[in-house]
Amino acid sequence: DCIGAIDGTHVLARVPSTISAAFRGRKKETTQNVMAAVDFDLGFTYVLAGWEGSAHDALILADALERDDGLSVPSGNRSVKTND
Repeated sequence: DCIGAIDGTHVLARVPSTISAAFRGRKKETTQNVMAAVDFDLGFTYVLAGWEGSAHDALILADALERDDGLSVPSGNRSVKTND
């Protein structure tokens, strides 16, 4: 078992005006921050949608790892590569 990649993206969203400020992303659009994990065949293994556009990726990843039905990281050897 392995995770091929984890990444996030912003998807345009319509939300009530009373909460729209939290959903404004860095480009000032109203967005939903969506995190996804894929395997090495690029098949989706996990998707977490619904986070505010202003939410940081690290917060979304932490939430995904803490959920009962959340992202499962296999144990064993790990190799991490970031695009930062």
